[in-house]
Amino acid sequence: MRLFPLGQLAALPALLLGGCAVLQGPASAPEVPQKLRPSADERLALVVPARGVQVYECRLKADAAGYEWALVAPEAELFDTRGQRIGRHYVGPHWEADDGSRIVGTVQERVEAPAAGAIPWLLLRARSVGKEGLFSRVSSVQRIHTVGGVAPGSGCSAARAGASARVPYTADYVLFSPR
Repeated sequence: MRLFPLGQLAALPALLLGGCAVLQGPASAPEVPQKLRPSADERLALVVPARGVQVYECRLKADAAGYEWALVAPEAELFDTRGQRIGRHYVGPHWEADDGSRIVGTVQERVEAPAAGAIPWLLLRARSVGKEGLFSRVSSVQRIHTVGGVAPGSGCSAARAGASARVPYTADYVLFSPR
C-alpha cells in the first residue's frame, strides 16, 4: 500500500474532482503569465484536463553531494467534455490521442505554479510524431492549473537509491495549432 505525506493528502479532493473537459473551437485561451503565451501565429485548439502521477526516482545528485528525488516521467490520462478518456500523457513528454496522433514537447518557458505544492506551469514547443488525427497539428502546449505532483520533500537517501515515488497531480494541457 502506498502512503502519501499529509501535505499531498490535502490536495486529494482537488485531484479527484479535477476538470474533465475539452474545449474545441473558438473559445479563448485561459489567462497565463506573458512568458507562457504561445506565438501570435497560433490559435487555441483544445483544452485537455489530465489526471495522473508524476513518477520520481531517488538518485545521487549530479554533484554527488547527497540524494534527491528526480523526475522520471509523467503518467496521466487525458479527458474530454464528457469525462471520457481521449488519450494519455507519458515520458518524452508525449501526448497521445486514442486515434494514434501523438506529439512530443520541448520546454520553452516555465513559471512557478500559483498554488503551493504544485508542479510548475510550462510552455512547450510541440511536434507531431504520430499519425494524422486530433493532436497532429498541435504546435505548442501549455501546462497550467496544476495541483500536486511535486517531488517528495524527504525519504531519499543512499539506502533508498533506486526507489520510486508516484505523486498524484492534475493539470490542464492547453493545445495550440497554427492559424
